[in-house]
Amino acid sequence: MKIEHISCKSALSKSNLLGLDYSLNPYKGCAHQCLYCYVPSVLRITREQWSNKILIKENIPKILSNELKKKPIGKVGISTVTDPYQPIEQKYKLTRYCLEQLLKFDVPISIQTKNKLVKRDYDIITKFSEAELMMSIATLNNEDRKLLEPYSSNIDERLKVLSDFSNSGIKTSVFFGPIYPTITIDEIPPIIEKFLDCNISEMMIDKFRLKKGIRENIISHMKKEEQLYKKFRQINDIINEHYNEIRSELIKNGKEKGILIQDAF
Repeated sequence: MKIEHISCKSALSKSNLLGLDYSLNPYKGCAHQCLYCYVPSVLRITREQWSNKILIKENIPKILSNELKKKPIGKVGISTVTDPYQPIEQKYKLTRYCLEQLLKFDVPISIQTKNKLVKRDYDIITKFSEAELMMSIATLNNEDRKLLEPYSSNIDERLKVLSDFSNSGIKTSVFFGPIYPTITIDEIPPIIEKFLDCNISEMMIDKFRLKKGIRENIISHMKKEEQLYKKFRQINDIINEHYNEIRSELIKNGKEKGILIQDAF
């Protein structure tokens, strides 16, 4: 993994995502190396550029501090493109330093991650008047997780972090996506129960978005996993039908259990 230090000209970008006014991305690139990541397609860069080199925006806390004095207060999404708590954050702490600046103005924040490292900043996050932690969890099967999200935190660790933040009064939610084509209808009730055990307030759901090269990237990494390989070989044919079935079951169960379930996009 290559590391490059850069200077950024801005910290807060206008966000078009539901419920967010700004996005804040301390890094560019991601070391989690999720096989289904479609950010490279969105940014029009190669997968290698995205997953093999991390850009460290070393001046972003200072830039953020200046912008907070000038821009209208609004809800900040941390992060919306890359994971703010990917492993490199352990060393560089840019997300933590940015949180310190945001707290000075008590800016509403929404953090999305799939890494347990967010628990490190419990002391800061719990001081905000309005804070949300959204944990990305696409499956409860840790073996599937290892294949598709090789450098992310394991599922039990993520669930534990959710519970810890929920118990402290922080609003928590789950980004359940992209929904794997291996998930079955029968798995939906226990999945929702697992999330409810963590006292989450809502779920956002999303399907596999097969941007250029994603299907090929996935199946090239799992030829030894026969059952998964077969499923993902067929993904072009089953993705919409399967997702619609799972989505309907999720919404049905969500209503029964009293949890809000929304489409992410």
